[in-house]
Amino acid sequence: MTDTRSDLSTSTPTVCLVGHAQARPFSQPALERLRRMFGRVGVTTILDDGESWPEHGQVTLLRADHLFDDALARPLVDRNDIALQAPGSGRLVAVTVPAAKAAAAYALLSSPSPGAADAQALGLQVVSPDSLGVSYRKNLRNNVPPYVLSTQEMSVAAIERHMFMASYKGLTDVVTKYVWPAPALVVTRWCAALGISPNAVTLVSFLCVVAATLLFWFGWFLSGLLFAWAMCFLDTVDGKLARVTLTSSKWGNVFDHGTDLVHPPFWWFAWYWGLGTLTFASLPGMQIAMLIVIAGYILGRIEEGIFLWAFKFEMFTWRPIDALSRLITARRNPNLIILSVFTLLGRPDVGLAAVAMWTVLCIGFHAVRIMQAFAERRRGRAVASYLAGSGAAA
Repeated sequence: MTDTRSDLSTSTPTVCLVGHAQARPFSQPALERLRRMFGRVGVTTILDDGESWPEHGQVTLLRADHLFDDALARPLVDRNDIALQAPGSGRLVAVTVPAAKAAAAYALLSSPSPGAADAQALGLQVVSPDSLGVSYRKNLRNNVPPYVLSTQEMSVAAIERHMFMASYKGLTDVVTKYVWPAPALVVTRWCAALGISPNAVTLVSFLCVVAATLLFWFGWFLSGLLFAWAMCFLDTVDGKLARVTLTSSKWGNVFDHGTDLVHPPFWWFAWYWGLGTLTFASLPGMQIAMLIVIAGYILGRIEEGIFLWAFKFEMFTWRPIDALSRLITARRNPNLIILSVFTLLGRPDVGLAAVAMWTVLCIGFHAVRIMQAFAERRRGRAVASYLAGSGAAA
């Protein structure tokens, strides 16, 4: 088989749209999405239909009536003499060729239903999205095959839902996984339509963190919980908005993940302090409960770090039981569920004690799993993520 990889050291990739798209999933024009998508892999020349491509180098052409997973950007410009075939329809939707073949490739993609035989007549190797990209996305801990979606055959709403769910973390807590998706999709659409940036959402989320901390401190637990849950919801929205609009940034990642990492201990201490405002005597040992919850949070993060250092993948992706534990382990959202239930029952102090007991159980469970992983290694057995059968994507 001919090697279809191009030598990027001697050719400058150019990306060009074929046709004009009317549909704008998440309010984003097709050309703008391509600029962001291919800009991430170093392509600086991205042309609209009708603009002239260079006479030399490599050209990637994509049909404007299809939306492409950004995971396909790198493999598309890293290859040459290939034609990408859309799943289902079998229609050719993208080609990467030397500039000398670009006119013929443009004519091919401009035809109503170009197929594999047409590509082979031009000496192109037909590939599928699955063969170009990998399904396992390490940063999202999920398995989602690279997608190519037709804006002619699917509604904008259906395309947006597919993109949104593909950007969702596969392993997360029970609230984020089962409660937030539907409302978060609505708010993500709204933010995209209004041009609200992910960093702006993260900023509002941070302000909710501050508000919840102050309200807990003064014993206004129900009001504080409203802001806490608002923060948790916006923490879902900002990441999805960044991924579906391809507007993530290094600063945004630091701001978002830094806030996520640091704020929980402040909440738990403020909750403990706020118990001093209760009009009735709280349970004894609240200081110990608070220390357990904070220390447990830190130990939990250390456990995850030990596993990642030792085995090079995340602890919760080792076996299905570990993935199941991620739904309910003593992290922010499950802890907030416990605190919310007991606060509604009028006993925020019992809520803190319950979180402390749950934290001890979870820390113990993960400690056992870490020891079991080391034992597997000592027996000469491979310790690998059950999700990574399709390879790993950044």
